[in-house]
Amino acid sequence: MVSLTGGLPPIIPSTTRLLLLGSFPGVISLDHARYYAHPRNQFWRLVGACIDQPLHDMPYADRLATLARHDIGLWDMIAQCRRVGSLDAAVKDASLHPLADYLKTAAPHLQKIGFNGALSWKLGHPLADHGYAVFKLPSSSPAAASVRFDDKLAVWKAMFAS
Repeated sequence: MVSLTGGLPPIIPSTTRLLLLGSFPGVISLDHARYYAHPRNQFWRLVGACIDQPLHDMPYADRLATLARHDIGLWDMIAQCRRVGSLDAAVKDASLHPLADYLKTAAPHLQKIGFNGALSWKLGHPLADHGYAVFKLPSSSPAAASVRFDDKLAVWKAMFAS
């Protein structure tokens, strides 16, 4: 049996106004201990286009510093799970982060939460009940390659603009 795997720590400055939540890091991200480390994942290009910053060209530490300057946080819905590979469909025995309680103190200025992909949305959209504006975003994952980048970007930009 596949052992339980834990995710990455939160990147949530106290000034966070927008939180981007994935489901659970892919294998490459876990191996590199970096959010969205797969070279074909479009996350850094999407967010960079939304905030007019070349995030995908920056070193990882600079990406995180830029997000912090824009009051953007990162985390995942799932704290740990069993999974072979990186696909959300393979997630088993997932336990979730206690986001509602954690965010009250960690991110007192939080207003909006964007859910990167269908599983993140499925698990997290009830956070709207805690007063946050929530947005279902098309996945930045390479597994979601059937949706054109420009179509994804239009949805992501709408969240940033609202």
